[in-house]
Amino acid sequence: MTDNPKHFFPVTVYYEDTDMAGVVYYANYLRYIERARSEIVEQMGVDQNAMRAKDIVFVVIRVEADYLSSARMGDRLEVITTHRAASPVRWTFDQEVQRDGTPIFRAHVVAVSMTTGGKPVRLPAEIRATLKK
Repeated sequence: MTDNPKHFFPVTVYYEDTDMAGVVYYANYLRYIERARSEIVEQMGVDQNAMRAKDIVFVVIRVEADYLSSARMGDRLEVITTHRAASPVRWTFDQEVQRDGTPIFRAHVVAVSMTTGGKPVRLPAEIRATLKK
């Protein structure tokens, strides 16, 4: 399966995102990329609440992250995401946070679909169909 087109998600850095040094707290980058992934799922027409009602959820099982530079309050950032199905159960994402076109954070994320009890299950059919295009 080939990579899907890139998805773009804007982020504005607020005071609450920063630490005592006035820079974005490191864990907030994970929040930014999580929001971007949630937007992709929604844009694909997948209702995660309906999935959960059918006992299927997405679980991140691996994150590899590189912090390249700092962002500060008021910065306008963009999360750029490329994703693909790596197997019938795994969904991988390459994500980059940019400020003015310059990368400041990169991550490779692996998520799987599973039951709420922790048993792996196939990615929902609508996601598999979209990712095969």
